[in-house]
Amino acid sequence: MQWSDEGVILGVRTHGETGAVLELFTRAHGRHLGLVHGGRSRKLRPVLQTGNHVDVTWKARLADHLGHYAVELRKAFAAQVMDDAAALAALTSIATLTRLLPERDPHPNLYEVTLFVLGFLDERAMWPALVVRWELALLEELGFGLDLASCAATGKTTDLVYVSPKSGRAVSAEAGEPYKERLLALPAFLRARATGAVTDEDLRAGFALTGHFLDTRVLRPRDMQMPDARTRLLSYLGRNSPV
Repeated sequence: MQWSDEGVILGVRTHGETGAVLELFTRAHGRHLGLVHGGRSRKLRPVLQTGNHVDVTWKARLADHLGHYAVELRKAFAAQVMDDAAALAALTSIATLTRLLPERDPHPNLYEVTLFVLGFLDERAMWPALVVRWELALLEELGFGLDLASCAATGKTTDLVYVSPKSGRAVSAEAGEPYKERLLALPAFLRARATGAVTDEDLRAGFALTGHFLDTRVLRPRDMQMPDARTRLLSYLGRNSPV
């Protein structure tokens, strides 16, 4: 069996003396593993870095075998963020959370969003909000998408400022007022027709929102904890903002 595709590197682990097992998030074949012969060589080590965008050809005798990859670099996103601890943590968090997807299950929409976000990791004013949106897209792909289009109580599509931590649906200011202490904040940049700059408070609310549903809907049922990289990301952002 053989196919060619493109992908983002999620992780690499050593195999034998010279090889490496490469985990990719591919456009058409989902999260997929393969062996790279000579993956620990001086030539390939800079290529096989988490977050890099690569072209690959996968070959195996049978479909359920590990198989092996031939790899060519497209874009070295890892090198692009190496000197920015916060952006590096964001890249690592994205890679780690992507492993929540089932193996070999294509998610082309999330793949496109991932590439888009990685392309902006050198734009500090933009990427934190994009990472929040990426986490929302991941929740959607995992079957836990949030409904932020209308109020769960009234059906209104305006003045949406809260999210129910149970249903994942938006709630208007009026309907949520009696219960606001128990509701999550819906940041302005995630509301329909949002305009204007994303504030530090918006980012804090955005990461709290996605973090709640990642934790309660995805991680806890699998007996998993929030990735250290995501915790580091919020810590780095918090040094310059309230996130």
